Amino acid sequence: MAEKASRPMTIDEFFEWQKHQDRNYELVDGLPVMTVKAMTGATDRHDSIAVNTIVAFGNQLRGKLCRPKTSDTSILTSRGTRRPDVLIECDKPDPRSMTADDPRAVIEILSPSTTRYDRFQKLAEYQQHPAVKVVLQVDSEAPQVTIWRRGPNG
Repeated sequence: MAEKASRPMTIDEFFEWQKHQDRNYELVDGLPVMTVKAMTGATDRHDSIAVNTIVAFGNQLRGKLCRPKTSDTSILTSRGTRRPDVLIECDKPDPRSMTADDPRAVIEILSPSTTRYDRFQKLAEYQQHPAVKVVLQVDSEAPQVTIWRRGPNG
């Protein structure tokens, strides 16, 4: 069971605290915040999209340096940490790390309860991360994907 933070945490303090929790949290402005998916649970449609995305990217990236990761891996952002539904990480990560060292692509699966949050707040943080080259926002209610690519000027 989660204990409430009495003061803002550093990234290191957060990950030490996270090890003792039964659900995944994000760190936002120094405070642990339960992810929306952890609060509401994922629908079967959301889960199917996540699994299919991991399988498709995993097959395409087989034998390459990059690989898909689940929301158990977080990305450090200007406000703390975020846990995208799927991310593509490159380079050789530290096997004990809870964060992606080189996240190249972020995939967020939009559902009615997360659309506004994922589409705007989290997107802005991902766009500021220098390693992230692509953000995919997959609509779980319609056959639609929004692709954000880093341009030549950043």
